[in-house]
Amino acid sequence: VALGVVFCCCKCRGFRNALLHALGRAHSSSFAHRSELRQAKRIVVKLGSAVVTRGDECGLALGRLASIVEQVAMLQNQGREMMIVTSGAVAFGKQRLRHEILLSQSVRQALHSGHSQLNDMSLPVLEARACAAAGQSGLMALYEAMFTQYSTCTAQVLVTNLDFHDDQKRQNLNSTLRELLRMNIVPIINTNDAVVPPPEPNSDLQGVNVISIKDNDSLAARLAVEMKADLLIALSDVEGLYNSPPGTDDAKLIDIFYPGDQQSITYGTKSRVGIGGMEAKVKAALWALQGGTSVVIANGTNPKVTGHVITDIVEGKKVGTFFSEFKPAGPSVEEQTEMARSSGRTLASLHPVQRSEIICHLADLLTERKEEILAANKMDMDLAVSAGHLPPAMLKRLSLSPAKLNSLAVGLRQIAMAAQDSVGRVLRRTRVAHNLELEQITVPIGLLLVIFEARPDCLPQVSTLAIASGNALLLKGGKEAANTNRVLHQLTQEALSMHGVKEAVQMVSTREEVEDLCRLDKMIDLIVPRGSSQLVRDIQRAAKGIPVLGHSEGICHVYVDSEASIDKVIKIVRDSKCDYPAACNAMETLLIHRDILRTPMFDQIIDMLRTERVKIHAGPRFASYLTFSPSEAKSMRTEYGELECCMEVVDSMQEAIEHIHKYGSSHTDVIITENEDTAEKFLQQLDSACVFWNASSRFADGYRFGLGAEVGISTARIHARGPVGLEGLLTTKWVLRGDGHTVADFSENGTMKYLHENLPAGQPLAGQRDSN
Repeated sequence: VALGVVFCCCKCRGFRNALLHALGRAHSSSFAHRSELRQAKRIVVKLGSAVVTRGDECGLALGRLASIVEQVAMLQNQGREMMIVTSGAVAFGKQRLRHEILLSQSVRQALHSGHSQLNDMSLPVLEARACAAAGQSGLMALYEAMFTQYSTCTAQVLVTNLDFHDDQKRQNLNSTLRELLRMNIVPIINTNDAVVPPPEPNSDLQGVNVISIKDNDSLAARLAVEMKADLLIALSDVEGLYNSPPGTDDAKLIDIFYPGDQQSITYGTKSRVGIGGMEAKVKAALWALQGGTSVVIANGTNPKVTGHVITDIVEGKKVGTFFSEFKPAGPSVEEQTEMARSSGRTLASLHPVQRSEIICHLADLLTERKEEILAANKMDMDLAVSAGHLPPAMLKRLSLSPAKLNSLAVGLRQIAMAAQDSVGRVLRRTRVAHNLELEQITVPIGLLLVIFEARPDCLPQVSTLAIASGNALLLKGGKEAANTNRVLHQLTQEALSMHGVKEAVQMVSTREEVEDLCRLDKMIDLIVPRGSSQLVRDIQRAAKGIPVLGHSEGICHVYVDSEASIDKVIKIVRDSKCDYPAACNAMETLLIHRDILRTPMFDQIIDMLRTERVKIHAGPRFASYLTFSPSEAKSMRTEYGELECCMEVVDSMQEAIEHIHKYGSSHTDVIITENEDTAEKFLQQLDSACVFWNASSRFADGYRFGLGAEVGISTARIHARGPVGLEGLLTTKWVLRGDGHTVADFSENGTMKYLHENLPAGQPLAGQRDSN
């Protein structure tokens, strides 16, 4: 009865799967982009010999195989139809036969010669067909045992080339597989290596309608097309397809491979096991692609990714090489990155006056072409309003106006003036020996990736800071501002063209996921996220190997001391909370000294917040003082981003500092007091990027700091902190100038014998070449 119930459930799920597939896309063409792979319903997973077998080629890689089975079972239970084309029978059989032969030889020698030498035993060469015959049943039993752990049924299907060339056999095979899928059973398919003839060396793909089944690559391709699969995942022992053999100096992993790119590939040697190779995989993949099935070739042996490689591919993540028939008109993001880096080096070598000219020209374009910009922005605003998914604060950020464009232009011209002496400035100069001078000079960081949400004004600001600091720039804007961003980027490149560095600022317009961009660790030097705390956290989590400049939260505190002025308190608290509640520098927690409770000052603070319609959440201690308190704060680490704030009571300035250190985000914190000693202790002891005395937290802004603009606000402990402007996008390098006659001379204790003489820093000395 139990088995009957399970089978019934399988059939119900199978009916649902068939319905989902019928309602899905028509199987006429493959997916155009990775993100569409989430729609794949029928999936073939091909496991190469190198994936299934151990390094010694005798036996199976059980841990790796168990991980793959778990992923396939999970996708099957999501309602997809999974099929596996597997190798491994020969390796499994080889292990069994070797064991039997060794056991047999040892018994024979013991019977014939008693204590004769056993070390003369030698293993005969094992024939592959015999190994396959011995290993097929064990391999299938292993798969069945593993899938049973996930309540998933499996079925074995052995095929040969003739099964596809004979119409009746092909129809029978097709019918069998469809019936298994309908019943929610995972078919495990393999070539019947016990009877299959040796592969013909000249046998190859023969057009669209015929493919020679000479290995599991061609079998998987033929099966995927025959079964009208949406996706074929071919797992091997390499990351994907490279433009030259992996391991060579110039080898680059190809993210997307197009049918016309075969001539640009140089193939290496075949895998340590199996009869195929990368060339066979590519030919089989292209044949499947032509038949309407999308293909991804990826690494199934890397222990860091094996546990999620299949699910990552289905989720559309950038894993392995994706085969696509639809080549985009523009360059890929990797090509854009290389173009930006190359042009960025030219930008860094320009004279400071030339970089300033570019910025001033961009400022002029913002005002001269404002009608074009505002028309594009109106399109974005209309789309956002009609969609109705953006909150009012986001709509405000998205909106541009003539006044905002004029303000942007003013800020850009300020940066142009500051750019005159930014790159190549000498910070330190030391004479380490006669005719040997050492300089530390400012240089660009390199290539910046700035990811921003619905804030089109961010684009010209960040572009200008990158130009002024000589950095290349890769921009990824929110889709809500797509039209505005496109126009602003065109104007930026128009300004850059005046000195031949148009490609230094690139806009990623393809549907690249943020996580995929964060994996370009060999190309990108710094990531700057501009957006919600969730966006920053996601980028910090995804950017492994690339520094991230930013803050995940803006939990800003305002502490009202017992010696505060009521007029200053009302003005500062109102501005900190109510001026722009969605900003990261808005107040989120108001700390009140205990002595202020039940005083006219406290009543005026509460009345002002109520007048401004600020919802108050009481901290645990504040709530204990009140008979009827506001709703208690769920957490003291909440960034509300709206007209809401938390209010808490402390006994002293020192307790306020301890509270901020415990619950704050090291962004911006304020003290309001008339006691200078108390204020100075607060400013010195508090460990935040910005600490203010009798000033609104909203002053934590690059424009208000006189930076012209900011690329973001950083709460990091190294490099830049607080609002990051032009200086924060520079690093340094050491330059040593000698006459060729001085050598490094060390004393016996390992120190240099030279006397270090510090020289004036600043600009290069008269007569020296420009330190650029």
